[in-house]
Amino acid sequence: MTNPKQPAVEIAPPETWVDRYGDYLYGFAMSRLRNPEAAADCVQDTFLAGIKALERFDGSRDIKFWLRGIMRNKIVDQIRKSIKENKVDIDAEDETLLESFWFKYSGIATTNPDPWQFNPRKYIDNTEFWVVFQECIDEVKDPAREAFVLKVLEDQTTEEVCKVLDVTPNYLWVLLHRAREQLKVSLEAKWTGKDAN
Repeated sequence: MTNPKQPAVEIAPPETWVDRYGDYLYGFAMSRLRNPEAAADCVQDTFLAGIKALERFDGSRDIKFWLRGIMRNKIVDQIRKSIKENKVDIDAEDETLLESFWFKYSGIATTNPDPWQFNPRKYIDNTEFWVVFQECIDEVKDPAREAFVLKVLEDQTTEEVCKVLDVTPNYLWVLLHRAREQLKVSLEAKWTGKDAN
């Protein structure tokens, strides 16, 4: 009879993690943080947390993905740290967007955004599209980029993102709106040409 606590997959010893998973985790952190120093810190913190929590690893999935799960929390920590160091202020453009938000939800019509030149969902399984998407998300300015990464890519709740960024839900809406608009412009410029081929 097998021991139910025994992992279903073989665990790579922690001393091999840097060689086995370091590049993968660093790339994942860089895709979210865009800061080599913060990404490296994130990888180091992930390995340390993984070693401390190793006894809780149940072996139900590859340890690489278990470590990536730990890293998601470390990425949030890095973004929170960055936000504290660079306090977010609402500017005049943001105030205008907030007003349009209230018009929208009070039932007063607002202008609809221009339609996309292509359907991004059509390319969700296209590796080349994700390379272009990464270039485009890198161009989005913080804190809109950080809001998009946390809410859309990391699938955090509105409450969690607001806590990390120390913003109100209304201002989070402004940041997400801004990120989506910048992404739309950039993706249409960089991908539509490929779509035409």
